[in-house]
Amino acid sequence: MSNETVRDLESLYRTLLLEVGEDPEREGLLKTPHRASEAMKYVTRGYDESLEDVVNDAIFHETSDDMIVVRDIEFFSLCEHHLFPFFGTVSIGYIPDGRIIGLSKLARITDMYARRLQVQERLTVQIADAVQQTLQPKGVGVVIRAQHLCMMARGVEKQGVEMLSSHVLGVFRSDRATRAEFIELVNGRK
Repeated sequence: MSNETVRDLESLYRTLLLEVGEDPEREGLLKTPHRASEAMKYVTRGYDESLEDVVNDAIFHETSDDMIVVRDIEFFSLCEHHLFPFFGTVSIGYIPDGRIIGLSKLARITDMYARRLQVQERLTVQIADAVQQTLQPKGVGVVIRAQHLCMMARGVEKQGVEMLSSHVLGVFRSDRATRAEFIELVNGRK
């Protein structure tokens, strides 16, 4: 995001304060347009990242063909419908076909897509597709559990509601036993 874009955002946030009936010149709000624009820049930085840069050649050749699951990767995003946060955890599983990925890269892939205006359904598919594209594994599965502030703080105002979404590819889709093993590992909380 360029400095000009940040200045434009600051102006928009100042106008927003005026529109909700606030005085952007009062002490507590003097720096709010700047802080809010910097925050928006931060939470949408995924637009400035690419899969290639995030993975950064952290692909390793291994003969393992057992399921790998990384569970409970924390994330936050912004709902594209209301610009309210949603947050939760992502669990990613894959069965290698000669290649594995550095563990932190799965969290970085998650963040790259989460740090954009999103809907949970698309985020789930984007993460699975990115792992598939990067590794060409035998199969990929992604499960996201999230709470949406747009449901908690407006509209129906229901607290504690969790949305679950999943997307599976390859043997996770074609083989029920593989899919069941993945779901069991994801749900195997203590």
